[in-house]
Amino acid sequence: MTPEPFSLRAYRAATSLMRPVADAILDRRLKAGKEDPDRIGERRGVPGRPRPDGPLLWIHGASVGESLSVLPLIERLRVLRPEAGILVTTGTVTSARLMAERLPPGAFHQYAPIDHPAFVGAFLDAWRPDAGLFVESELWPGLIGAAQARQVPLALVNGRMSPGAFHAWRKRPAVARALLSAFDVILGQDRANASRFAELSGREVRSFGNLKQAAPPLPADASKLHKLTEAVGGRPCWLAASTHPGEEEEVIDAHKRLSATMPDLLTIIAPRHPERGGSVDALVRGAGLSASRRSRSDLPGPEDAIYIADTLGELGLFYRICNVAFIGGSLIAVGGHNPLEPARLGCAILTGPKIFNFEETYAAMRGAGGSALVRNARDLSASLARLMNDPMTQNQMAQAAQEWSDGAASAVLDDITGALAPVLDRVPC
Repeated sequence: MTPEPFSLRAYRAATSLMRPVADAILDRRLKAGKEDPDRIGERRGVPGRPRPDGPLLWIHGASVGESLSVLPLIERLRVLRPEAGILVTTGTVTSARLMAERLPPGAFHQYAPIDHPAFVGAFLDAWRPDAGLFVESELWPGLIGAAQARQVPLALVNGRMSPGAFHAWRKRPAVARALLSAFDVILGQDRANASRFAELSGREVRSFGNLKQAAPPLPADASKLHKLTEAVGGRPCWLAASTHPGEEEEVIDAHKRLSATMPDLLTIIAPRHPERGGSVDALVRGAGLSASRRSRSDLPGPEDAIYIADTLGELGLFYRICNVAFIGGSLIAVGGHNPLEPARLGCAILTGPKIFNFEETYAAMRGAGGSALVRNARDLSASLARLMNDPMTQNQMAQAAQEWSDGAASAVLDDITGALAPVLDRVPC
């Protein structure tokens, strides 16, 4: 075990004295609607249900993206270790709702405890996990250190660290190495991330590809899809998915450029955070365009230029409606979002240049002819015009994206589960 540096000891000592602060933070989040009032005890480590008998695998992810990405791994683990229960922890209300809908039998969700020694200790004492898999970049010192102290075998799966976070950790190499020493296995989601974790941990870190490559196609309610398809009718439409502030302006500009030659064009904007629907609506109307909002149970009318998809868990609907999708978080320094979801559903894919979270995935997809790069509204409108006016090119790009994503899925899952053997083999039968 790597000796624990003073700063980590100081962190734990400080947090142990801050119980009133932790409680105040939870109360404030509860009032802001960011916590579930019926399950607030789980954030303090109090279990919301009994521990199942037998071995228990614990999988922890921060929020929606991480928890959804791990679903195919959970399915595989249920096959490999059917006698084990699977506890999935996340920290957001949104992810909890999605897990309630998507987790298979034998797996269940709890909220992760706040990183305070009392809460973390109560959580680990109650659940007694036989192994833990942390997903992507959720590195809480208290939670990880307490699990390590209890000799829980741990793995970091699909590890991701942004360039900014990496440079910050490089300034504290002893802390980074001590924290990462808790993991028996570290797997990066691509070569760049594996290299960052290898430098910080001082050990070999492998990458077999992004776990999100193994995710099944996003679901869609058949009745809702039928109603939405009827409302869109024969209008040309495209989707701007997972957009952020600073990107909707570019999308609206691109729409206005395109509508000069496509007057019946429908642009669907699905903001990354659905609660931003009102601000997106204000932008659209400020640009002199009409809009309707999904959160108000509206369907797009013939007079609407923009349809704001400000609901949760319905991207599968919109990827099925639109044959072309721009994936947000890529015109600004967010790092991009998952292109595999639209690829699985037959979309031609456009993205901005700031895609460091999925750099290898996009590079491979572009190499296969499944996506194209745009830098601004002018590029976006030009690429959309080319694809929407040339169905053959559009279909070729969509097919290339789908074939590449399908081919990568099985191999990634096989390799990752194989690499987890040092952790999984320590779980009692």
